[in-house]
Amino acid sequence: MIQVTGIKKSFGDVEVLRGIDANFYEGKTNLIIGKSGSGKTVFLKCLLGLHNINAGEISFDGRPLSEMEDKQRRELRLELGMVFQGSALFDSLTVEENVSFPLKMFANMSKSEIEDRTNFCLKRVNIADANARFPAEISGGMQKRVAIARAIVMNPKYLFCDEPNSGLDPKTAMVIDELIKEITLEFNITTVINTHDMNSVMQIGDNIIFLADGKKAWEGNKEEVITTDDQEMADFVFSSELFKKIRRAARMEQGLR
Repeated sequence: MIQVTGIKKSFGDVEVLRGIDANFYEGKTNLIIGKSGSGKTVFLKCLLGLHNINAGEISFDGRPLSEMEDKQRRELRLELGMVFQGSALFDSLTVEENVSFPLKMFANMSKSEIEDRTNFCLKRVNIADANARFPAEISGGMQKRVAIARAIVMNPKYLFCDEPNSGLDPKTAMVIDELIKEITLEFNITTVINTHDMNSVMQIGDNIIFLADGKKAWEGNKEEVITTDDQEMADFVFSSELFKKIRRAARMEQGLR
């Protein structure tokens, strides 16, 4: 579990995060959503330790980030897995080399152990017979699977995903969503996803944090999204006519207007 208490972040005179309280739960897909400029990217980078916060606290399973010494911070980083927006695979490395890279850098494992762990992770994301191929030789969806395999190869306690469906067609995006959800449950990971994809919100949103103007404007799950009375949240999620129809039908079924 990651606990965030009253965090603030400013760049010069511009206050981007203005006192956010939030919890990100173990074994859950925790989504951060919001309009462009709402602060969600800065929020994610603060959680990752890429930005130092100006006030507040971020704790990882009861371990306050502000109280950690350099050695403890380095140890924490080994517990973090990251899926980048553009996958961020190394073009000059094969699929197998991309996934095994963190193990070779940070794990005290034999060559055979690295191979076994790498192949296990590739199999878990349903990648077969692609070990020797390069990123340019596989599809965008496969690249995203490889990125997920690399993110979990160190068996992280916390998994961060920045716009994991960016650049994917809707069908492939749904497959990636389900894969992230399955891995979160299977390995009991605290997963935090920064997304603008409303299909993801309705498909895998166990815990949703909606940011507006640098503040937490709403929190709930995918079922509560449908029945929320928060108009700003509803307008954001149900901006398309299809989603508006789904919401109206669901609210009518529950006797809500």
